[in-house]
Amino acid sequence: MPEPAVPFWRRKRLSEMTRAEWESLCDGCGRCCLNKLIDADTRRTLFTDVACRLLDCESCRCSDYAHRQARVKDCVRLTPRNVKRLAWLPPTCAYRLLANGQDLPWWHPLVSGSRETVHEAGVSVRGRVAATDREVPDEELVHHIVRWPGRWPKGARGSKRASR
Repeated sequence: MPEPAVPFWRRKRLSEMTRAEWESLCDGCGRCCLNKLIDADTRRTLFTDVACRLLDCESCRCSDYAHRQARVKDCVRLTPRNVKRLAWLPPTCAYRLLANGQDLPWWHPLVSGSRETVHEAGVSVRGRVAATDREVPDEELVHHIVRWPGRWPKGARGSKRASR
């Protein structure tokens, strides 16, 4: 039996990927689209359950991806150069994982073949967003701090889905 082809994310560095390959690394969890605060004393990232106004909270995708940076002044474009420096990327983020020499988890759409496994594994923000940044003023974000976006969900650990 012939050896299956090695997937691009295992044989290429982030900087070698095509634009399409790079974009396909986004698992569609929406965690990076949650508003974050930086603790002034510790410099630690504090996630909130308040989403960017452009996040479609059902699909967990940007509703205007092509124009997001023009519409949201602090939207950060991920690049192979900045992904290792962005401490606020969630621990489950494919860009962060690959930059740190790790592999994609079982629930990532490139591995599973389905965009739904990121939701089934409890990684996405679906059903967990309290409001958007249009509804919550910046000074109220402190009341929306949550820990779950900075953690691996129990259902996302391991090499395959527990219920299989």
